Amino acid sequence: MSSSEKYLEFIKNLPADVKLVAVSKTKTEEEIMQVYDAGQRLFGENKVQELVPKYEKLPRDIEWHLIGHLQTNKVKYIAPFVGMIHSADSLKLLKTINKEARKNDRVIKCLLQFHIAEEDTKFGLNREEAEEILSSEAFKQFENIEVCGVMGMATFTEDMEHVRREFISLKAVFEWLKKDFFAAQQQFNEISMGMSDDYPIAIKEGSTIIRVGSAIFGSRN
Repeated sequence: MSSSEKYLEFIKNLPADVKLVAVSKTKTEEEIMQVYDAGQRLFGENKVQELVPKYEKLPRDIEWHLIGHLQTNKVKYIAPFVGMIHSADSLKLLKTINKEARKNDRVIKCLLQFHIAEEDTKFGLNREEAEEILSSEAFKQFENIEVCGVMGMATFTEDMEHVRREFISLKAVFEWLKKDFFAAQQQFNEISMGMSDDYPIAIKEGSTIIRVGSAIFGSRN
């Protein structure tokens, strides 16, 4: 089955209120164009150095999301065009995104990344860190960032009940933030969770954005 056929098969079963980020890391422009030609416009990349050349070569109506860990010194390369950054995980990074967005006369959409997995390798905030950021004077001054929700990555395990518990915990974080910090903000409505192996559970537990690569493109190059 080609990538475009896999994609069409995949979206047939996707609820209308869930957005699909097609994760195109390591994929060639030709492979991305197959899925683009089938109708997909939202693509996600993990690394700035892969994202920038693809942005430059591929159609301009693609909305690019940066879904991997982002270093502050790389923000300037994507600030002119990135649709959303899923991995905002520190006040320092948010400050940099705000500064680079201002230089480009843009407001950049961001998700706060939370550490929900039991693995040490995953990045993300805990509740205390998030509260500290959102209560800070610095955060209140940002005019070029729109925080739209939360993102999290579940533990890489075959125990799907374990994964479900982690997704439930991220939904609870989202609801706490909505109530305590973003009650007046309509745009705070996204929960980015779920990948190729666990997206059906993520959707059941409230995900609004899934990040899927191998289920559409096949295994990584």
